[in-house]
Amino acid sequence: MTLSTAHTVVRDYHRAWTSGDVDQAMTLVADDITCRAPGVDLVGKEAYREYLAGFAPMLTEIGDIADFATEDRVALFYYPRTATTADTPAGECFTVRDGKIVENILVFDRLSYGPPANS
Repeated sequence: MTLSTAHTVVRDYHRAWTSGDVDQAMTLVADDITCRAPGVDLVGKEAYREYLAGFAPMLTEIGDIADFATEDRVALFYYPRTATTADTPAGECFTVRDGKIVENILVFDRLSYGPPANS
Protein backbone atom coordinates (compact mmCIF):
# COMPACT_ATOMS: atom_id res chain seq x y z
CA MET A 1 0.00 0.00 0.00
CA THR A 2 1.28 3.44 -0.77
CA LEU A 3 1.29 6.37 1.59
CA SER A 4 -1.28 8.22 -0.48
CA THR A 5 -3.60 5.19 -0.60
CA ALA A 6 -3.77 4.69 3.18
CA HIS A 7 -4.16 8.42 3.67
CA THR A 8 -6.92 8.63 1.04
CA VAL A 9 -8.82 5.69 2.55
CA VAL A 10 -8.78 7.27 6.02
CA ARG A 11 -9.64 10.78 4.82
CA ASP A 12 -12.54 9.43 2.71
CA TYR A 13 -13.78 7.38 5.67
CA HIS A 14 -13.48 10.36 8.03
CA ARG A 15 -15.23 12.74 5.64
CA ALA A 16 -18.10 10.25 5.20
CA TRP A 17 -18.88 9.50 8.84
CA THR A 18 -18.39 13.07 10.05
CA SER A 19 -20.89 14.27 7.45
CA GLY A 20 -23.40 11.68 8.70
CA ASP A 21 -22.92 9.03 5.98
CA VAL A 22 -21.96 6.12 8.21
CA ASP A 23 -22.95 3.59 5.53
CA GLN A 24 -20.44 5.11 3.08
CA ALA A 25 -17.76 5.15 5.79
CA MET A 26 -18.33 1.43 6.41
CA THR A 27 -17.39 0.62 2.79
CA LEU A 28 -13.83 1.51 3.82
CA VAL A 29 -13.78 -0.65 6.96
CA ALA A 30 -12.74 -4.32 7.13
CA ASP A 31 -15.28 -6.85 8.41
CA ASP A 32 -12.95 -7.80 11.28
CA ILE A 33 -11.97 -4.27 12.34
CA THR A 34 -10.85 -3.74 15.91
CA CYS A 35 -11.24 -0.43 17.72
CA ARG A 36 -9.95 0.63 21.10
CA ALA A 37 -11.86 3.64 22.38
CA PRO A 38 -12.24 5.15 25.84
CA GLY A 39 -14.24 2.67 27.89
CA VAL A 40 -14.82 0.13 25.12
CA ASP A 41 -13.06 -2.32 22.82
CA LEU A 42 -15.01 -3.01 19.64
CA VAL A 43 -14.58 -6.04 17.39
CA GLY A 44 -16.23 -6.37 14.01
CA LYS A 45 -17.79 -4.06 11.49
CA GLU A 46 -21.31 -4.11 12.95
CA ALA A 47 -20.18 -3.16 16.47
CA TYR A 48 -18.01 -0.41 15.02
CA ARG A 49 -20.85 0.85 12.82
CA GLU A 50 -23.23 1.04 15.80
CA TYR A 51 -20.63 2.99 17.79
CA LEU A 52 -20.12 5.56 15.02
CA ALA A 53 -23.82 5.79 14.22
CA GLY A 54 -24.51 6.64 17.86
CA PHE A 55 -22.14 9.61 17.83
CA ALA A 56 -22.36 10.96 14.27
CA PRO A 57 -25.77 12.66 14.70
CA MET A 58 -24.38 14.73 17.59
CA LEU A 59 -21.73 16.40 15.42
CA THR A 60 -22.28 20.01 14.52
CA GLU A 61 -18.89 20.59 12.92
CA ILE A 62 -15.40 19.12 12.58
CA GLY A 63 -12.35 21.28 13.18
CA ASP A 64 -9.31 19.69 11.58
CA ILE A 65 -5.99 20.03 13.36
CA ALA A 66 -3.56 17.72 11.55
CA ASP A 67 -3.01 14.34 9.97
CA PHE A 68 0.09 12.22 9.56
CA ALA A 69 0.69 9.07 7.53
CA THR A 70 3.17 6.26 6.98
CA GLU A 71 2.73 3.37 4.56
CA ASP A 72 -0.18 1.69 6.35
CA ARG A 73 -0.90 3.95 9.34
CA VAL A 74 -2.66 7.29 9.46
CA ALA A 75 -3.20 9.53 12.48
CA LEU A 76 -5.89 12.20 12.56
CA PHE A 77 -6.27 14.95 15.14
CA TYR A 78 -9.42 17.07 15.11
CA TYR A 79 -12.13 18.78 17.14
CA PRO A 80 -15.44 16.87 16.98
CA ARG A 81 -17.76 19.72 17.85
CA THR A 82 -21.16 19.01 19.40
CA ALA A 83 -23.76 20.95 21.37
CA THR A 84 -21.76 20.29 24.54
CA THR A 85 -18.19 20.86 23.38
CA ALA A 86 -16.29 22.85 20.79
CA ASP A 87 -12.69 22.58 21.90
CA THR A 88 -12.10 19.00 23.04
CA PRO A 89 -9.59 17.35 20.70
CA ALA A 90 -9.79 13.76 19.49
CA GLY A 91 -7.06 11.62 17.99
CA GLU A 92 -7.31 8.46 15.94
CA CYS A 93 -4.59 6.13 14.72
CA PHE A 94 -5.70 3.87 11.87
CA THR A 95 -4.07 0.84 10.30
CA VAL A 96 -5.04 0.22 6.67
CA ARG A 97 -4.54 -3.05 4.77
CA ASP A 98 -5.73 -3.93 1.29
CA GLY A 99 -7.62 -0.65 1.04
CA LYS A 100 -9.65 -1.17 4.24
CA ILE A 101 -9.29 0.13 7.79
CA VAL A 102 -8.46 -2.86 10.00
CA GLU A 103 -7.67 -1.10 13.27
CA ASN A 104 -8.53 2.18 14.97
CA ILE A 105 -7.19 3.49 18.24
CA LEU A 106 -9.42 6.38 19.27
CA VAL A 107 -8.50 8.82 22.04
CA PHE A 108 -10.75 11.54 23.47
CA ASP A 109 -12.00 12.82 26.82
CA ARG A 110 -15.34 11.05 27.38
CA LEU A 111 -16.42 13.42 30.12
CA SER A 112 -16.33 16.36 27.73
CA TYR A 113 -19.14 14.83 25.68
CA GLY A 114 -21.51 14.20 28.57
CA PRO A 115 -24.37 16.43 29.61
CA PRO A 116 -23.34 19.86 30.84
CA ALA A 117 -22.76 20.17 34.57
CA ASN A 118 -25.51 21.90 36.53
CA SER A 119 -24.51 25.43 37.43
